This record gives sequence, structure tokens and C-alpha cells, in this order.
Amino acid sequence: MTVRFGALIKMDETAKALVGREMRTMHLKAGQYVFHAGDSCNNFLIVAQGSVRVSIMAETGREIVLYRVEDGQTCVLTSVCLFSGAFYDAEGIAEMDTEAYVLPKPVFLDLLGTSAQFREFVFSSYGEKMHELISLVQEVIHRHVDRRLARLLLARVEAGRVGLTHQALANELNTAREVVTRLLREFERKGWVRLARGHIDVIASAGLAELAQVV
Repeated sequence: MTVRFGALIKMDETAKALVGREMRTMHLKAGQYVFHAGDSCNNFLIVAQGSVRVSIMAETGREIVLYRVEDGQTCVLTSVCLFSGAFYDAEGIAEMDTEAYVLPKPVFLDLLGTSAQFREFVFSSYGEKMHELISLVQEVIHRHVDRRLARLLLARVEAGRVGLTHQALANELNTAREVVTRLLREFERKGWVRLARGHIDVIASAGLAELAQVV
């Protein structure tokens, strides 16, 4: 298999040859589980095309999305489990038909020790996802920011557009810009808004209104 991802392209020929021999393709259907909470971790995962949603279930039965693994990204929870030998404590589900690549755990550990470029690839993705997780923690601390954001968008919309930046919205809500950006992306995924530079287009105000009214 030909190596095509970011820093992996820069690996030396020995590492590339090892990846080419050992990497396998995984075709996932929308809704298919990649892993369940409690599963052991035996492979390193790279999403080539598509999206895998990693989430946990709250005691209330509500799903809490930790992050998504999308084109060219790796799963930080998988990396942690491979490092520590721990079991998964969340679940991963393909949100759409997804193509992923997997490397067996022994190959993953070997490359970590022998290839600086592979380590760069792994820890770069790790850092990005940790940043997202920190934003999620901030969001949980500032409870109900999603509802407050929905209300603010509805209050500020003019002719279908909210002319405020993510930072300006964050300032009004007394929260971090990363929290607002994460929530706006969720709203966009649901088809409620469309994000653009310097403004937000509201395309389904009914969805925002329903969220805003939740007690």
C-alpha cells in the first residue's frame, strides 16, 4: 500500500516499506461501530475518507461527542489505549461510509521507536484532538452554552445573517472562542447554520428555536 498521509510521506524508505506491507484497509458503513467501550485495542486507526464519531453516554442517556476523526486524522483514544494497554472507555461509530487504514499494534509501537516522522504524525494528531477535548471540558464547565448560543443567534439575526465573529459571540457568552466554534460546527452539521468568514448564515431557525427553548 502506498503511504499518502502528511508526515508519513517524509518517512525513510524502511519505515514506508513496513507501513506498506502491514497497513490494511477497512471499509465502514454509516452507523457501523469501529469500537465499543470495553473493547481491547489492537490496531492504530487512520481515517482516509469519511468520519468516525467518538462519544460516551452520560448517566442521563445523552450522548456526549468527544471528537470526530476525519480525513487524514487519527484517533487519540486509540493511541492512548495502544500506549497504555487500557481498554476503550468510549465508542467509535462511522457517521458515513468511511474508508480507514489500520496498523497492527506491534508495527505501531515499532514505528514509534524507529521513525521520527511517524512520531510527529501521531503526536501532532494527538495534540489537535487534546485541544478539542479541552474545549469540550470548557463547554461542560459553562453548562448550557449551546442553548445560550442558540438564543443569541436568534436575537442577533438580521435578514438571515448574524454579523458577529466567533470571538465576539464568545465574549457575549463569557466563554472561550473554541467552545463557540465547536458548537457552531455542531449547528452546521445539523443544518441550522452555515459558517462563513466574519458572519454566520442562519438557514434553519426552527432548530435553533427548539434548542433555545429547552429548559
